[in-house]
Amino acid sequence: MVNEKPSKKRLHQKMRQIRVFVVVVLVSAIAWLLFHPRPHSVTIKQSNYAIHKLQDFHQSQSYPLQQTINPNLYQPVGRWVGRLILPNQQQIQPTSDWVWMEVQQAPPEAQNLVGKTVRLEWQKPMLQSYVPAVQRNISFTDGAKQSQAQGIIHPYRLDGRLQVGPLQSLAGARPNDDVIVTLDDAQLVADSNQPSLQIAHEPMMTSGRFYGLVKILHPEPTSSQYPAPATCPGTPPCPSDFFVVRHYNPASGDFDGVAETIRIPQQVVDTRNIPPSTPRQIEKSPAGKAGWYIYGAKNTQGMFIVQAIVPRSLLQLQPQYVVLGEQAGLTYIKSENWQIKPQDKGTIRTVLLDPRPSPTPVTTSTWQEGDRAIVLHNFGGIGGKKSEGSTAYTITGHFAFGLAQVVHDPITKELQFAIEYQQIYANNPDGIISGRHSWAEYMGNLQRGWAATRPISDVLMKFPPVTQDYDFDGIKLSPVTEFQRQLQVMMARYRTGDGTGSATVSPATSCVQDASQALYTAIQIITEQVAANPAIQQWLSQHPDDPQTLRFQQLVSLTASLKRQLTPLGIVRADWQSNADYLMGIGDEQAPFRDGTLWAGLTSWRTMVPRQAQDELASLFLRHGAKLWFLRTNQIGGDNPDIAPVAPTLGLGLITIPFTNIAPIPTLLNRLLASLVMPNLRDWLIVGVIVLIYSAIALPIGLRSGFLSWSFTPSKPLYQLAIILRTLIFPALTEEIAFRVLPLPHPLEVINWYGWTLWAGLIVLLFLLYHPLNAKTFYKEGFPTFFHPIFLTLTGLLGLSCTIAYGLTGSLWAIALIHWIVVLVWLLALGGRQKLSIGIR
Repeated sequence: MVNEKPSKKRLHQKMRQIRVFVVVVLVSAIAWLLFHPRPHSVTIKQSNYAIHKLQDFHQSQSYPLQQTINPNLYQPVGRWVGRLILPNQQQIQPTSDWVWMEVQQAPPEAQNLVGKTVRLEWQKPMLQSYVPAVQRNISFTDGAKQSQAQGIIHPYRLDGRLQVGPLQSLAGARPNDDVIVTLDDAQLVADSNQPSLQIAHEPMMTSGRFYGLVKILHPEPTSSQYPAPATCPGTPPCPSDFFVVRHYNPASGDFDGVAETIRIPQQVVDTRNIPPSTPRQIEKSPAGKAGWYIYGAKNTQGMFIVQAIVPRSLLQLQPQYVVLGEQAGLTYIKSENWQIKPQDKGTIRTVLLDPRPSPTPVTTSTWQEGDRAIVLHNFGGIGGKKSEGSTAYTITGHFAFGLAQVVHDPITKELQFAIEYQQIYANNPDGIISGRHSWAEYMGNLQRGWAATRPISDVLMKFPPVTQDYDFDGIKLSPVTEFQRQLQVMMARYRTGDGTGSATVSPATSCVQDASQALYTAIQIITEQVAANPAIQQWLSQHPDDPQTLRFQQLVSLTASLKRQLTPLGIVRADWQSNADYLMGIGDEQAPFRDGTLWAGLTSWRTMVPRQAQDELASLFLRHGAKLWFLRTNQIGGDNPDIAPVAPTLGLGLITIPFTNIAPIPTLLNRLLASLVMPNLRDWLIVGVIVLIYSAIALPIGLRSGFLSWSFTPSKPLYQLAIILRTLIFPALTEEIAFRVLPLPHPLEVINWYGWTLWAGLIVLLFLLYHPLNAKTFYKEGFPTFFHPIFLTLTGLLGLSCTIAYGLTGSLWAIALIHWIVVLVWLLALGGRQKLSIGIR
């Protein structure tokens, strides 16, 4: 009995130790499970490119190099056509840039090269200027490797190579050597050992080797000779993807030529859960009423296999609608271009905008062979049962620049547009490469083109001050050529991720932001060339009335407007400026290529969303006198009932007011951001003049009536500082945002100044009524002062003054300063504190 208590005590201690041990073990086990590194399986996703590459009609070996083609039915897609082949690392020196090209089509004098492999290289001037600007050592980042595992195509064959140039990055952009290009300026250099082709411009990617113009009549009945595809959109059974077509007859100008059976392959479903195109019911497509250009080649059985289609009606110089006048044109750009109704699916709409309000009918006679136009490209989204969804309530779409030229079609002998895109394109699962693309390759390609699945808007802008070259007594300037050069540099740097192997997308670094960077750089270089050349300045001063001088003055005016558009806050992005300096030979190669920070995105916010960039650039060019041709398609080709075209939106544009299509958030956000522009010298002068005029009117009225009285009552400096800071925020900034910035369209966006003025007048009236209402509710110190007739008179005058200032400057800082000065002087020097019962401290 004596030893019982110690025994129990030891037992309790032991039990406590056991419990502690169990807890430690459990905690250790949990920690080990959570933090111990353990092997885990990595799921590697298959790319869309890989999925489609399994089909025989997407493989190069399915199309013999030697082909017999009827020249009356088909034309080659270019003088030189070839497949790029990446040399191995041992074959190429780090200081050079060349690739192999398998010749698939050659001009008559070089037909012996068809089927052979030649060396494709740059002409000497390009080796000295362009190539060094974009050559990079390639070292894949972890992010690039992780992205590749998710099914995104990266140029993995280039990883570890030194000084990779633009031709290598083009040939190595996909896992396989399957990039087909045309060369528009190749010079053949004969060599007994190895002939070569030298070029001065980046090759243009294309589809197929030959093209023809046909009317699609009907599909062949399914049979063993013409089997139905395994899958297709819509209800089963799948119809045949072999079609009877009739070729265009140049002699009659109609589709009464040779009949032929061709194949328009049904594409397979990929990771998007839809095929990228379908030929189903293509013979009924309204887009094909004027015929289809078909691009492709013959397979080993001698049948023409279509790889891309282009609707003839889209390229003809015959607009369906003409819009006259600047105001009507601006309304079309803002409100009508992207209107899509359910019945619009599968259709084409072409509209010509002319800023001249001419009462006479407008013809296309001003568009002549050789005319060039800048292209603004924008595509929308995929809706319907198999919708792709949206990102942050926004259908972002995609933006790109391009170039269109009026040419004679060798088949129909008619004038039409030849369109190429300068695609600044991020890495993607489809194998779309950043670079030059023909319409057939980028839009009409059956495997990766967008025309079948997305609505498209291409704006062709003809503006001679930009699209025509200048010759100042032998000193030549070409805005278009310089712009193309900068786009070419940006496209090449995108292909390598500037050495990282990955070109990613963010609000500050994207297709639209970096295409705009190329535009800004081109503007900077042209401006510097003119400013630094006294001979050009002398020529302009000696020929003030010369048409070229007048055209150049229009270019100067446009350049100033473009700079304001691209730098809306009055601040040039550091990466834009450093790249411009580097390309002008005055900067550092190590400067950042792309700044992905939020601040960088805000300083170029007008080019953050593709839809906004296209709308605002088109509006800007129209205001300066450009003629615009809108080419709109809505999922053209065969019919896929599972999808529907969806227009791109501004940021958060899918959040609308119930039962309307009005999206208030992007409207208000754009107005606020636009108002943050820093005032320039002209704006500050406007502020000064308006303050003087207001003072000249308000002081006599206020002093004569006794409402104002000079009163310099001393108070503590900190108290005065508090009043200064408080009045800056409220009422100056707060009321100007509420009564000017948010309710009024920014001056850069105004379509109708008459309507703007009426609306502004109503806002001034609301601004006036707000003050007595505020005195009765939230700011009771304002009673009865805010009801005084003289106070209301001076308040209305202040509202009018700030409204005029906003219309002239578009700057929140300018109008807030006017508001702040008036209120501050009233409080500190004209008896305002006494009127509002604000104590003296």
